[in-house]
Amino acid sequence: MGYLYAFLAAFLFGANGSVSKVIIESGFSAIQLTQFRVLGAAIISGVVLLIIDRRSFALPAKQWPVILILGIVGVAMLQATYAFAIALLPVGIALLLEYMAVLMVATVAFFFFKEKVRLRLWVAIGFVLAGLAVVAEIWASSLNPTGVLWGLAAAVALATYFLVGEKQLETISPLALSFWTMSVASLFWAPFSGWWNFTTETFTNVVSLQGNLDEVNLPIWVLVLWNATMGSFAPFLLSLSALKRLSATAAGIAATSEIVFAFAAAWLWLGEQLSFLQSLGASIVLGGIVIAQSARSSDVVVQADLALETGPIVLPDLEESEKLGE
Repeated sequence: MGYLYAFLAAFLFGANGSVSKVIIESGFSAIQLTQFRVLGAAIISGVVLLIIDRRSFALPAKQWPVILILGIVGVAMLQATYAFAIALLPVGIALLLEYMAVLMVATVAFFFFKEKVRLRLWVAIGFVLAGLAVVAEIWASSLNPTGVLWGLAAAVALATYFLVGEKQLETISPLALSFWTMSVASLFWAPFSGWWNFTTETFTNVVSLQGNLDEVNLPIWVLVLWNATMGSFAPFLLSLSALKRLSATAAGIAATSEIVFAFAAAWLWLGEQLSFLQSLGASIVLGGIVIAQSARSSDVVVQADLALETGPIVLPDLEESEKLGE
């Protein structure tokens, strides 16, 4: 069941990249998409916390500076840079670049925090760099350079989230951390997203799903709602459920399949294809990331889509929460 939850979460996260791209190409800006995505995730997290564990809303004053950094850099900037990247790059390649954070985190942990890191990290770095060179076809410059920079910026933002927030789970639950960081991110982008210019027609407009689903049309609000629920919050809970049943290393490696699902969804849905060499390079990068997921001694799982920083945390049981409420 643990692997089932992990792979289902990775599938939903991976497929959501294509949903996000359709929303952006239908008229939403990357900032507007980010605004509604994090706001939706914050609202749902808050409702769930209200039902199962109201005490998690309490946040010590000393944690606020860290929460602000995580919310602004690790969530607000991460989601925006990823959205900019998928607007200019194939979805899978954008996510591949974002997952460079796995290597960044392990490298910083080794050089600056003196954390024990297995030798396989250096093999992983070699794999990833070689694979990225092939994916980018650096001899032909086939990828949009601005998109690549946005993807690498997303990796830096994600690495910042993990490096700053890794210890926060000792004093706050993953669900509460999600609620507060998503809330901060939504407030951060509110002055810049132009939400006040939106009208009812903005959400009721019917748009094509594009690509191989070009003949299918849906109101834009359906895609936005999916993005916040089935594309964000649902896989988040599935990831936590997986962690209750799997080791951190096993869950982390399973989470990496998000990249494969992102490539597959973008190919089947949007018709985004890679050349044979690019596919080979992507496989090499993916192999390097899987190796890097198991290189650290820390029990932290890196899953990039929502900056999920999840450790072996036990979620409150509904029955126990009801008894506490009584």
